[in-house]
Amino acid sequence: MERPCWSDRERSPIPTGHRRCRRRFEWARRVFWRGGIHRSSPIQRGSALSLTLCVLLWPRPGEEHALVEYEDRVLQLLSDHGGTVLQRVRGDGTKGQPLEVQLLEFPTAEALDRYMSDERRTSRAAERDQAIARTEVIEVQVLQPSVR
Repeated sequence: MERPCWSDRERSPIPTGHRRCRRRFEWARRVFWRGGIHRSSPIQRGSALSLTLCVLLWPRPGEEHALVEYEDRVLQLLSDHGGTVLQRVRGDGTKGQPLEVQLLEFPTAEALDRYMSDERRTSRAAERDQAIARTEVIEVQVLQPSVR
């Protein structure tokens, strides 16, 4: 199924000169085998386009501890690529809810691509497949709370 391009003028506020959209979809298909990536507006910071992602993770039955250990290891690699963990929270993973939710920020799409293709991360694919049943990634904007 062909997904719409993020830079379609009628669908996106991304400047028309921006052509990273197809690379992001290819990245999503390559990396998140069972999940999807959903788009909202990107954050503009100066001249660079930063990405903020909300990552939702569901464990395989009985593999909750393995999911946490895997994420502990691979999230350490973020800083090598300019990425930051803004927030990482855990629930109980029951009633169809994810066990872990992460809010990650990358300075550019290229930094995200470098992190996703990092050999130290990709070499753990079997570990990931054993621990994680489902992943969803949503590109989000961090909002400031309104003052009342």
